[in-house]
Amino acid sequence: MARQRTRIGRWLAAAALLCCASAAYSQDNSIDREIKASPGREVRVGVYSSIRPNCTAGPLPAIRLAVAPEHGTVTVRRAMLKATNVKQCLAIEAPAFVAFYRASQDLNSDDRFELEVSFATGRKQLQRFHVIVSNAPNGGQRI
Repeated sequence: MARQRTRIGRWLAAAALLCCASAAYSQDNSIDREIKASPGREVRVGVYSSIRPNCTAGPLPAIRLAVAPEHGTVTVRRAMLKATNVKQCLAIEAPAFVAFYRASQDLNSDDRFELEVSFATGRKQLQRFHVIVSNAPNGGQRI
């Protein structure tokens, strides 16, 4: 468990507040993301946290699987975000949710799923993920 926290901590330290996948924003408060994955391997698709202007942790957003993937699974885990130089905060430690996608072991085609993120302010955001499955190590994605 400690090793898993360390790995997640390293991932989170490099992350901003949402994600590292390429994203395209649209007018209807939705985001289209493209991620790369390998069959049978887990890939991080999002980091969700809330940091107030006074550098304290805010309430975590609610995350709902709006459209399930056809050929994989999505899991969300709780973690601690340890980051430096985020907004005006020089160093912060805050709770976060981390979303992961795992493609089926025998998947030979792309996959899609959607997450709905509801923030404490009442704002909702729909994130559409297009998963490109590749047999390259780590799906060709940098960790």
